[in-house]
Amino acid sequence: MRPHRRSLLAGTAALLAAGSARAQDAELDLTGRFVQGGHAIGRTWPRALVFVDGESLTAASADGVFIVGFDRDSPSSVEIVARSGDRSARRVLDVAPGDFPSTRVDGLPPATVEPSDPALLERIRREVLLKTEGFASRVDADSFRDGFDWPLEQFRVTSRWGAQRVLNGTPARPHYGIDLAAPQGTPIRAPAAGRVTLAEPALHFEGGLVLIDHGQGLITACLHQSELDVIAGQDVLRGQTIGRVGMTGRATGPHLCWRMKWRDRNLDPSLLVKKT
Repeated sequence: MRPHRRSLLAGTAALLAAGSARAQDAELDLTGRFVQGGHAIGRTWPRALVFVDGESLTAASADGVFIVGFDRDSPSSVEIVARSGDRSARRVLDVAPGDFPSTRVDGLPPATVEPSDPALLERIRREVLLKTEGFASRVDADSFRDGFDWPLEQFRVTSRWGAQRVLNGTPARPHYGIDLAAPQGTPIRAPAAGRVTLAEPALHFEGGLVLIDHGQGLITACLHQSELDVIAGQDVLRGQTIGRVGMTGRATGPHLCWRMKWRDRNLDPSLLVKKT
């Protein structure tokens, strides 16, 4: 084959490959915070199945919107594939490492750190079942698509998300919440629209707890509330008051511990807050 002929064929192949890549990008658009504890919001074909590293984990909404979360220990590379009928689009994302500090919390009652009373252990077991049911929700919505608001108007961050906790001198599992200190009774607002999947006023660890599914199992949790203003099954609007800041459960002062889960992955809710 003549040199210029080979050159023409190579150029054509490169153009076709580039065109295919651009088509895939158009069919699977991803934005978000690609970092451990972060997320990707995707746009693709309506109701497309979404695979993460080969596992079918979610489906796009009627508008083609979906979310994927990266937990604290996410690998550095994640493959996301959308499939609709015989159509398929694939993207590989680089996930940056997170920066997770270590924090100490002293002065907690020993029973809240290492409970041993049989009656208390049975209570904790029952509460785990309640929370598991609340986190299993999969509301068909995409209320996360426009980002979140902070659940408090004014606050001070006293513990960052993902911190390695040392409780009363004993290392514990990472803290999968961001602690927002505010006066007792401060109103807590829904960070985005959603459905309340759990509203319990007095859990052992979490105290007053509200879970909200913002769509597709992206669930935020507001802990340690002194009062609850919602009930399970209730639909809430963005900015609606859902409760009040307190120090119930395992807490040493008034604050809101704000958490987020997607499927079984713990995410940093602050990374979904809209930038102003």
